[in-house]
Amino acid sequence: MLRPGIRRLRGLRLLGFPLRGFPGHPQSRWKDRAETVIIGGGCVGVSLAYHLAKAGMKDVVLLEKSELTAGSTCYRCHAYGISFLAHLHFHCAGEERWLSTKSSFTYEFLLASLLQVVGFHQPGSIRIATTPVRVDEFKYQMTRTGWHATEQYIIEPEKIQEMFPLLNMNKILAGLYNPGDGHIDPYSLTMALAAGARKYGALLKYPAPVTSLKPRSDGTWDVETPHGSMRANRIVNAAGFWAREVGKMIGLEHPLIPVQHQYIITSTIPEVKALKRELPVLRDLEGSFYLRQERDGLLFGPYESQEKMKVQDSWVTSGVPPGFGKELFESDLDRIMEHVEAAMDLVPVLKKADIIRIVNGPITYSPDILPMVGPHQGVRNYWVAVGFGYGIIHAGGVGKYLSDWILHGEPPFDLIELDPNRYGKWTTTEYTEAKARESYGFNNIVGYPKEERFAGRPTQRVSGLYKTLESKCSMGFHAGWEQPHWFYKPGQDAGYRPSFHRTNWFEPVGSEYQQVMQRVGVIDLSPFGKFNIKGKDSIRLLDHVFANVIPKVGFTNISHMLTPKGRVYAELTVSHQSPGEFLLVTGSGSELHDLRWIEEEAIKGGCDVEIKNITDELGVLGVTGPYSRKVLQKLTSEDLSDNVFKFLQTKSLKVSNIPVTAIRISYTGELGWELYHRQEDSAALYDAIMNAGQEEGIDNFGTYAMNALRLEKAFRAWGLEMNCDTNPLEAGLESFVKLNKPADFIGKQALKQIKAKGLKRRLVCLTLATDDVDPEGNESIWYDGKVVGNTTSGSYSYHIQKSLAFAYVPVELSKVGQQVEVELLGKNYPAVVIQEPLVLTEPTRSRLQKKDLLEK
Repeated sequence: MLRPGIRRLRGLRLLGFPLRGFPGHPQSRWKDRAETVIIGGGCVGVSLAYHLAKAGMKDVVLLEKSELTAGSTCYRCHAYGISFLAHLHFHCAGEERWLSTKSSFTYEFLLASLLQVVGFHQPGSIRIATTPVRVDEFKYQMTRTGWHATEQYIIEPEKIQEMFPLLNMNKILAGLYNPGDGHIDPYSLTMALAAGARKYGALLKYPAPVTSLKPRSDGTWDVETPHGSMRANRIVNAAGFWAREVGKMIGLEHPLIPVQHQYIITSTIPEVKALKRELPVLRDLEGSFYLRQERDGLLFGPYESQEKMKVQDSWVTSGVPPGFGKELFESDLDRIMEHVEAAMDLVPVLKKADIIRIVNGPITYSPDILPMVGPHQGVRNYWVAVGFGYGIIHAGGVGKYLSDWILHGEPPFDLIELDPNRYGKWTTTEYTEAKARESYGFNNIVGYPKEERFAGRPTQRVSGLYKTLESKCSMGFHAGWEQPHWFYKPGQDAGYRPSFHRTNWFEPVGSEYQQVMQRVGVIDLSPFGKFNIKGKDSIRLLDHVFANVIPKVGFTNISHMLTPKGRVYAELTVSHQSPGEFLLVTGSGSELHDLRWIEEEAIKGGCDVEIKNITDELGVLGVTGPYSRKVLQKLTSEDLSDNVFKFLQTKSLKVSNIPVTAIRISYTGELGWELYHRQEDSAALYDAIMNAGQEEGIDNFGTYAMNALRLEKAFRAWGLEMNCDTNPLEAGLESFVKLNKPADFIGKQALKQIKAKGLKRRLVCLTLATDDVDPEGNESIWYDGKVVGNTTSGSYSYHIQKSLAFAYVPVELSKVGQQVEVELLGKNYPAVVIQEPLVLTEPTRSRLQKKDLLEK
């Protein structure tokens, strides 16, 4: 077993760890004005200073309360830097992978151009699979690798043993190998970035604790420090585990919480010393630990379960101790002993190793473990780069990403997953702690498609139907809301059963699909983001931010907000309720993301408007299907006939004597209405509709069925088919973009140039015959032995009994009938480009039927 050298460290408080490398040199000068003030001198903040200054911004100032690398960066310095590209590639979406890849390029650039030693080791990394489901997980991840720049392979046990000869191979089935992965010295990295920032003119001032932040009416900030006050055009909170304190200065409660993380370092191990090349970084998923070579010994760190892990909750209630910087916590071997034993079983040389150090330090977690990066809604010119569980590997990419956004007025690519505005008032401290525990403990669990995590749920943000529906369905989590994914009947296998294959929801969702297509279904759509906009400049504002025309009073349309470069920033429905007053509706995940953009444009344009977020005030019920009109007509005196209540028309009326705003629209593409009403009326409205529809066989349906229905109608989804990586022309949104309208809407000129140059790729609809697996999105598209594109979303089509997917492919491969292949779980399935939509929408079918009747 482990030798008792480790016991000599138990109970010690490890203070004043001597840092390696060159010292940092704070600059003595002071500025009264700054373009950008960055608060925090860890690797993320210094990276942003470096990228802003390198890009040519003048007056970049970084303020650090003590010294560079104090905080979580310092904690990682004790380990000589733990940096896992593979971990980010494995768990994150495509653009988050770009961050880690860009970080790697940044570090290589620093080494080459600034002649700075950054301690960048790239021995590669291997994730170990010891169960068949882990092998499926590797295959699932590999389908997402082909269309990214990241090099990654599944390797056999023989290759694993060749690369890591110290392993016990008894249980190993496969490995996921990333040749470009490795680890880095955080201290040397940060100092190299600091040297680069100074070289390009940035001022790095420390110790310079920020004592006060005061917003001014013109959008600038007064930043107070013991050295004096500084006027800043914008501030960026990159303060690590002090980020909460910085946020509180301006009345914000950032949902961040520090957790304790331990790792162990051994002395020299003869078998390691005898190796001729450095071992790859190892991650044992079932043992829930990482392990790498540290000089001639080994370093390994576990992620214990959420029941055993420790949250530093005193920092949340009482704040970070004022003098805390490079200190560490007391070690606790008992907490991680089962993982230590797992490590010894996998790497037997650990059993006879001497332990020279246990390090226990703080890492800041957000509820979903992903960082918060970008401008914050509700506070002008306040940006954040906080909550980095893996700050070292994110730092280079985040610095470049934020720098580009600040300088060019739009994000360089879509990173909605990291938007700080994904959280809101519903994100309480109790929720944050529960989710941080869960996220830490789930670091190495199997990552299934359609994953749900249940800690901290439900939040205070539940619809008026939650209690009515919770026992009948499997709920999904959407921006704090609980929303039905699918419903189960007595005797059916209920609950959450994740799988890489079709699972217990497959047949019930098929029944819900038929319910909507043949009868009438009801869905809770309350999580929609909803804004009321009115005022004398409301039309001018919306005409400027939307590429579509403004709908006439009493009508609704689908509109898109574009970035200056002509990319799709958001999609909303715009309803003109009365002259100059609008109801805007967006998806749940983009509520504050979209609101921030609109508010910012209103300020820029000097618009006299009132913008109100009414998301929590209004509930929404969708009633759809061929009998939806018949059911609703029983409950209202308003004429719902096709000639009187037209498609995309909106009216205020009463349903069962309950006031609603009714919009004739449905994301299913079938006949239907969305009914907007007071949240407290939801249960009564739902009961009235369900009672009225008994003769028509009314029933519930959830978002899984709605997704299958919208795909068959070729309806695009924001965040999937369109985002800040795509322009509306390649996404097939031409009918919603009015280049000839008089208003010079945002992105109009860029879009004209894109159209003139021609497109390189197009969104197409594919059908494919699979086994028991369906596309989800982000899978690789193959043609002639090469990866040529990627899917964006997918589902099973209950209409044709085949899989259906949207995908981006080169223009030359976008013609109807073109054959390609879609990679799913390690197998390439033949697919064909079809004429969209697969199923005509109800308004189109009705129009064609009327036309046929007239012709006859």
